[in-house]
Order: sequence, then structure tokens, then C-alpha cells
Amino acid sequence: MRKLNVKRIMKLILVIVVLVITILLFIHSTSLSYKDTQYREIYVCSGDTLWEIAKNEQQNNNYYKGKDIREVIFHIKKINNLSSSDLSINQKLLIPSL
Repeated sequence: MRKLNVKRIMKLILVIVVLVITILLFIHSTSLSYKDTQYREIYVCSGDTLWEIAKNEQQNNNYYKGKDIREVIFHIKKINNLSSSDLSINQKLLIPSL
């Protein structure tokens, strides 16, 4: 029976691990999206709330389909640099769309 060379096996395992990590990093950094996000502008009307706007976008905008309402609100606030949910009449909001 042939004796296994431990050093050789360890080098082979190391090469395989490095190769797998390299492939995973490449796949992770590659974007699968071919379309850039487009934004449309909406203007806040009297009585509008961020919750109502987000709910409407969640139901009618494919960008937010299937997302939780809290996630939609957070995202709209982040895009528009809002520190609170308070809105002003005629305030412009950017809304992503597909």
C-alpha cells in the first residue's frame, strides 16, 4: 500500500480553498442587473403621508412589489435624505421605478 504525502495533500486542499474563495468573490461582486434604476418625481399634496405614499408604491410599483411597508418607507426616506416621516406640501420626492 502506498503512503500518502501529507504536505502534498495540504497544498492541494489550500489551492482548492483559494480557488473556491476567488470564485465566490467574483460571483458576489458581479451584478446580475442589466438595468439602472430610474427615478420619477412626485410632489406631496395636502394630506399625504409617507405611509400612504409607500403603501401606494408597494401596491403599484414593481420596484417595491413584495416588500414590507416598513422597508419601503425606510428606502424612500433614505433616497430623499429624510430624517423623519414629516412631509411638506409641494415637497419633491424621488421614487425608484423599473
